[in-house]
Amino acid sequence: MKFSNPMIVVSNMEKSKKFYYEVLGLEVVVDFGANVTLNGGIALQTKDTWLSFICKQNDEIAFGGNAAELYFEEDDFDSFIQKLNTLSDINYVHPMIEHSWGQRVVRFYDPDKHIIEVGENMVMVVKRFLNSGLSIEETAIRMDVPVDYIESCLK
Repeated sequence: MKFSNPMIVVSNMEKSKKFYYEVLGLEVVVDFGANVTLNGGIALQTKDTWLSFICKQNDEIAFGGNAAELYFEEDDFDSFIQKLNTLSDINYVHPMIEHSWGQRVVRFYDPDKHIIEVGENMVMVVKRFLNSGLSIEETAIRMDVPVDYIESCLK
């Protein structure tokens, strides 16, 4: 058994492809019309075909749940936040926050209300703390991780 990729249902394929490209830089790898795979391994499936696959043609798809998200990490988090700030149609779950371990994240919705999280790459969090003057040991305490983890981020 091998997990292949997550697939999300979308109401407007063209709008979704544009969103994932313009906001997250994901490009189409395979386009079968009703099913599209983006680089990074995310698949998009049209709502109508998805309903036909699960044999529930009279049912509705409920968009906007908050039980899952697509998670991305960004090395240049500050630039990404600046880019988001230039886009007028971003619907935020919450603005940028910093978690207790120091990682900065932002969550927002895609056009179908799937939650997208973009987090600062953890290696960059380590480097940010070290560059601020913290020692390896202080960084480990600040992030609540073992010293070995901090050292592995520096290799």
